Amino acid sequence: MGHRPPFRNHLRALGDESGQALVEAAIAIPVLLLLVFGVVAAGRITEAKIAVQAAAREASRTLAVAPSEEQGMAEALDAGHAVAAGYGLAEERLTVEVDADGFVRGGRVTAEVKYSVPLSDLPLLSFFDVEVSASHSERVDLYRSRAAVTR
Repeated sequence: MGHRPPFRNHLRALGDESGQALVEAAIAIPVLLLLVFGVVAAGRITEAKIAVQAAAREASRTLAVAPSEEQGMAEALDAGHAVAAGYGLAEERLTVEVDADGFVRGGRVTAEVKYSVPLSDLPLLSFFDVEVSASHSERVDLYRSRAAVTR
């Protein structure tokens, strides 16, 4: 007779859906990969931004408390580079600039730090380099010793 067992109908129905699952996976996997790489890139950029802010803050603070402008400029640049290195930033992608603005009591000193975040090792984002920067100003102590200023 022409009667089929019911389980064969279920097998035929499952066989028809296997192609659909493959198509859904082909659509979903690139979207998920792009999302994962985007999260990794955002994390790297955020980490670099924090490092650049810390380097700018330390460089301007070092200059503000220095005994002289000349000594302070050199120490501020060293401090900015040291903090950036401590965060793992590559020296060749880093720029640290300090401005003493006359280095007078009550005046302001400023440090600006820039860093180019490489994303070349991430697929789909390899053509991007993102530059992050931070600037920080400190006030030179108004009541600092005259002896410290004349050194």
